[in-house]
Amino acid sequence: MNSQLKTVHTRSSNSPASRKVDLLRSASFAALLCFSSTVLISPAFAQGGILDGMKGLFGSDVTSTNGPLMKPGNIAVTGFSGISFPQEGLPPGVNPLDETFINLNGKTLRIFNVRVAGEAPKGQLVNTPLPFEVEARKIGQVFGLAYDIGTLIEGRTDGKRTVPNLYVTAATMHGLQVVVPDSDGDGRPERIKTGTPGATFMDGQHGLDLGGGPGSIYKINGVTGEVSLFANVQLDGVENAGAGLGNIAFDQTHQQLFVSDLDTGMIHRFDMQGIDLGTFDHGVNGRPKNGFDVVPHDPANRMDIASPTFNVEDPETWGFTSTMRRVHGLAVKGNRLFYAVFEGLQVWSIGINHDGSFRDDARWELDVQSDSDHPVTDIVFDRKGFLYLAQRGHVKNTYDYSKFAAPAKSQVVRYHRESPDDPATPSVWIETPAEYAVGFPEGNRMTLGGIDLGYGFDELGNINPRVCDGTLGKTGDNLRDNPALADQLAANGPFNVHGFQLTSKHLVRPQNMPPFNSYLVDYDGTFEDPEVRGHVGDIEIWNPCRGGRSYGWGDIIPYPDPLPDPTPKCANVEWIEYLCNPGGVEASIWLKDNTGLGFDSLKTQSATPGVSVFPPMQKRASALDPFWLDFVGAGSGQKINLNLCLYKEADAAIPGKTFPCCKLQLPLKTPTNICAP
Repeated sequence: MNSQLKTVHTRSSNSPASRKVDLLRSASFAALLCFSSTVLISPAFAQGGILDGMKGLFGSDVTSTNGPLMKPGNIAVTGFSGISFPQEGLPPGVNPLDETFINLNGKTLRIFNVRVAGEAPKGQLVNTPLPFEVEARKIGQVFGLAYDIGTLIEGRTDGKRTVPNLYVTAATMHGLQVVVPDSDGDGRPERIKTGTPGATFMDGQHGLDLGGGPGSIYKINGVTGEVSLFANVQLDGVENAGAGLGNIAFDQTHQQLFVSDLDTGMIHRFDMQGIDLGTFDHGVNGRPKNGFDVVPHDPANRMDIASPTFNVEDPETWGFTSTMRRVHGLAVKGNRLFYAVFEGLQVWSIGINHDGSFRDDARWELDVQSDSDHPVTDIVFDRKGFLYLAQRGHVKNTYDYSKFAAPAKSQVVRYHRESPDDPATPSVWIETPAEYAVGFPEGNRMTLGGIDLGYGFDELGNINPRVCDGTLGKTGDNLRDNPALADQLAANGPFNVHGFQLTSKHLVRPQNMPPFNSYLVDYDGTFEDPEVRGHVGDIEIWNPCRGGRSYGWGDIIPYPDPLPDPTPKCANVEWIEYLCNPGGVEASIWLKDNTGLGFDSLKTQSATPGVSVFPPMQKRASALDPFWLDFVGAGSGQKINLNLCLYKEADAAIPGKTFPCCKLQLPLKTPTNICAP
């Protein structure tokens, strides 16, 4: 098929370069342009002309090979790869769209270097060096992104991990294309709209070269750029049928990845070798924690591209799991995984045990206040514990490849915890979030569901590595197109920019409306395509923090010394970690009962003058869960002596009867690193 197809991108262009290349094309392709001018075609990306088309925008002829691929400040973005069309032309009467296919050589992942913007932000397009790119033939159509903690650089002797690897997930966010074998003798398969026996996914939908599928996670080596198949998400040995994955998040403390599966609703956790370590089922183990009915996985609700009920233009037939258990965005903060549920636009969280497994303590966090019901597809926290959420329009899939998401209503919002907590509100988070202006079109709600925090910029447009999370990156459609502002916008770049916007995280609405205090970067370097929607996906920024030694809210602080040895030996300390919270610091203490009596509760008293500990009494959910202790009056690096009584709640509840108690003296040392306010 590939030898008979000419490579193009899915954006039309009226530039002089475009007209020059158009003269070389067949008359049948001219008909294709007339048939759907919003879909086709940017000849700067035509086969043999990709680098020429990129030089002017990205300012470099080749991708840099000096040192490791990943560098601090690098910005990874996913997007649609574009399409290919027959090079030899088409016979009369043939619908050109029936003969267009996914461009296997098109790029579905780009890693940008935006370390130098050149000047202060003014809503301008920023030219960047030529990005590192990965083709659709290797990873297919993808969305979610996550960096890990990094790979040791060869030759380093200080043990610092400075180069991360990047993980990316298969998705249907950029369309779903299906074909049947060639039936008209032209050597190309036939595109279909409805399910048909013998149907297969179009080449380029998934990572053809690496044997990927709808549930694949791919890994990009941060040093070499090598692309590999990391894992395939399965449930009880059954592959994802085609709905794809939601998003992915890295847990630095426990060295694992979490990924949401839109086919089953499960959240999977993988170790760094790609081994599936288990799942969390929100429909079964999350919803009942807040009084909702159990909604189990329905294995019969699967995508079947051979069935006549399947329709590529109707995502309701794609086998997505129930909205009541469907999870999209993910983020790890401290010892909890936060996740976004489609139904009700809710954010929940689930605890993570010290061994990385899921706790049985799922809790509702908040209902997202939004003017649309678009799902939350990305979540990120800053060092102060502020919670950022991005929506993406409902999945679309027009046959002409032009629209993959409902346009212009999705929001990027920011929450923070109530301080102090308002007992009159159901959530510990504020009820009405701050919102960010994304894009210049009216409403400033052009986001495409990808957000992340990166380094701040100085007044000259250079990144400032000491400002760890000063900039919020947001993917979006048509970011610079507003006729009412055309005179102001024209001097600083093209109007039709589909890519991402970089803005100070402090500039919430009504500040920065319209968003002139922003930098804009285009995903693929073509600009004559105002009608396409949803062609850009997620964003992930590598920003290893060098801004100080303090910890932010929700950050886990390792225990500063060897684990303490309690006396007597009726229980052992298995693990201790500290956690920054809005009031200071708390300890999570895992105690192993050596008596065999099934102790599940703890009474605590401080034996150190001037230091109080809360709560005085508590019960843990299971033997795998920790006890939680908040300290008041404790200093940095201070030794605290605790008197503990470990007992069984059921024994203590019997009136007038004494009960067994494991009495312990436990010396603790508070962390030497402080929690930032």
